[in-house]
Amino acid sequence: MVARARWALMAQFALFGVLGTSWMSRLPSIRADLGLTAGELGALLVVGGAGTLAAVTVTGVVVARLGSRTTLVVATAGNVLGFGLLAAATLTGEVALFAVGACVNGICGALVNVPININAAAVERAVGRAVLPHFHAAFSVGAAAGALVAAAFAWTGTPVAVQLAVVTGVVTVARLLLVVPATALGPERTGSGPQAHRGAGARGALGAWREPRTLLVGLVLLAASLSEGSAGTWLALAVVDGFDARESLGAVAYGTFVGAMTVVRFAGTGLIDRFGRVAVLRASGASALVGLLLFGLAPTLPLAWLGIVAWGCGAALANPIAISAASDDPVHAAARVAVASSFSTVAMLAAPPLLGLLADTVGVRTALLAITGAVVLSLALAGQVRPPTGRPDPAPRTGA
Repeated sequence: MVARARWALMAQFALFGVLGTSWMSRLPSIRADLGLTAGELGALLVVGGAGTLAAVTVTGVVVARLGSRTTLVVATAGNVLGFGLLAAATLTGEVALFAVGACVNGICGALVNVPININAAAVERAVGRAVLPHFHAAFSVGAAAGALVAAAFAWTGTPVAVQLAVVTGVVTVARLLLVVPATALGPERTGSGPQAHRGAGARGALGAWREPRTLLVGLVLLAASLSEGSAGTWLALAVVDGFDARESLGAVAYGTFVGAMTVVRFAGTGLIDRFGRVAVLRASGASALVGLLLFGLAPTLPLAWLGIVAWGCGAALANPIAISAASDDPVHAAARVAVASSFSTVAMLAAPPLLGLLADTVGVRTALLAITGAVVLSLALAGQVRPPTGRPDPAPRTGA
């Protein structure tokens, strides 16, 4: 049961990565289809972040009421609508239609992200050692695959609308087939999560906003999401504009970033078990900081590519470490993951327009240097991810 749930859930993470990255890697074409500048595109992308922010504040309650399985099915159906609107917008050049599609996808993103992370935390508890980075590695694999798919579509000159239709159709069928086994260890089965506290679901979700540790873990997740998410939004465009490269090479550059994250995420479980969350988070922050500086300041593309690798390695483990910290208590995991995730949504909401406006002035590549401030914040708050209940950090190996 545990192994089946683990692999099905890893596939869900991978599909989540494919769906998000495959269209983000086509931002140069989307910008051209809609006739926008980098700043205008960034302002438009904030609509998706607004949808996510609106959804994530109530996702804990939604999961408590509906269960993670039903929530995932609803979100999957919503993504079909959202990506359909994006496809129509790129064909017609309608910016307003694109904004509506981005908002729908933002809402659905929150309704997918929180439930799959809650179920991943449940699998980690069942296994008895750190495995959450493996799920985020699966997301990275999916993101890399999505970037390569985008590069292939871009290289052949395929319209963005066709790509969206094909990718969304394939991913939707796979997600629906996997939803039952992926949620087998979640609250619907164990009775130890939010389903056991339906009457207190809303109170528990709101109460998590008053917990200092949850809020500080949320800030760690904000920094992690800003580092990882900004690469997803702007890295391909930074390579295209900063080095006068082809769009397909920009997509490959982002594929390199997520490839580096994937390797570190698969190796990271052993590092966390051996050295603990805090030490690994600090090492990750140092790597991300060096990588960002190298990418933003390098005079040549090969040198900047080394920065992409270091940045990807540094961005790999901060997100799963923060989610794991928010999920330490299984009874309150849904509410705390939802609260912590809202901070990552703030990063999604604020970063696109701010970096876009900055990019119009100094260029996309230089604008990405602003992320170093968030990385420093994550380094300062690294101690907050230490387990709070006296459980040793690193966690002992008690399972296979």
